[in-house]
Amino acid sequence: MSTPTVTHPFLQDLLARGLLQDHTDLAALDAHLTSGQRSLYVGFDPTAPSLHIGNFQQVLVLKRAQLFGLKPIALVGGATGLIGDPGGRTSERTLNPAETVQEWTQKLRTQLERYLDFTGPTAAMMVNNFDWLGSLSTVNFLRDVGKHFSVNMMLNKEAVSSRLGRDGGGISYTEFSYMILQAYDFAHLCQHHHCTIQFGGSDQWGNITAGLDLIRRTLGAEVSAHCFSLPLLTKADGTKMGKSVGGAVWLDAQLTSPYQLYQFWLNAEDSMVETYLLRMTLLPLNEISHIMAEFAANPGARLAQKRLAQEVVTLVHGAAATTTAERISAAFFAGALETLSPAEMHDALAGAPQTALPPGPIALLDAVVTLGLAPSKTQARELITSGAITIGGEKRTDPAQTLTPADALDGRYLVLKKGKKTYHVGVWA
Repeated sequence: MSTPTVTHPFLQDLLARGLLQDHTDLAALDAHLTSGQRSLYVGFDPTAPSLHIGNFQQVLVLKRAQLFGLKPIALVGGATGLIGDPGGRTSERTLNPAETVQEWTQKLRTQLERYLDFTGPTAAMMVNNFDWLGSLSTVNFLRDVGKHFSVNMMLNKEAVSSRLGRDGGGISYTEFSYMILQAYDFAHLCQHHHCTIQFGGSDQWGNITAGLDLIRRTLGAEVSAHCFSLPLLTKADGTKMGKSVGGAVWLDAQLTSPYQLYQFWLNAEDSMVETYLLRMTLLPLNEISHIMAEFAANPGARLAQKRLAQEVVTLVHGAAATTTAERISAAFFAGALETLSPAEMHDALAGAPQTALPPGPIALLDAVVTLGLAPSKTQARELITSGAITIGGEKRTDPAQTLTPADALDGRYLVLKKGKKTYHVGVWA
């Protein structure tokens, strides 16, 4: 399929980076963008105490929009976070206490404020939908808003239809109503803040287009409103990156350290690294092409992954955090963890498997088996005598060598390395 012809640089950039999946009339959206300064928004529900890397793709689109002259609006769903979006889920969401949602709302607002500029002619805006949804009465909401929604239409939306017909499944009225609340958000922002464009992940497309329908029904067909969706951030096998599939990678440094974030992108699959560079960084397209040409000439050097890790960590946590992450990474893979501070050491060891060691000294042979680096003492002996086991950057070739806390980092962490990349940490209490 040929790439649609558009003239606005924001749309051109989205298309070039593979960031435009679903959209309303693209020519009409292009004309709308070129005919005046526009505002666009995306919503983030506080269903966790931090945004994750899937959210960050959307944050960067807000930032790109601002760089191209649009006014970005970041909506934190203090109200919708109390309800729960059924999209992308196979079962009912556990509702969090109101106090927790309020706390998480503030945390997300604080995070988002780091990535947008709130000054100048394209000043960003931060809003909380509890400010307008929280005061609506049930009767007025059903009369003034609910009447515009056909149940048949709502049942046909993917977020709802995918939940129906499952054994023991179904969907509650609470989650069923989520679509109407999100639609009301778009109509409210359009009417009160002249916001005419909404975007979100492709799993939100049904909710997003419901907002268009509500705007046309309540504000009139003459109001020009548009929307588009982004492809979900996935691995090479198509599985979604984000908190709902476990193993979440968070933007909060207390939940995912800068070093862990750096390692996550450093281990990106070769087949996906160009996609991630395009979608998860602000690097110019020609620079990404240059990086990929160098990568193709020497894939083993993993230059594309290193640049990806550098760019994402710098965007999320700043240049100083990237420098520290690179130093920890170099020390870890050189077997020189003793050069790190206790805090850096903690970060370095956080991603390695850990096993409690019995009190007192332990033979190297027993340690290799206990830590799972070999399934038997025979194989452990072969690894040790062949020089495949190192501690603190030093090869240990005597299976009978006795290890004590004196061999451990900080007197507790016995870090054994097998070969070039396999680590396991034994911990003395």
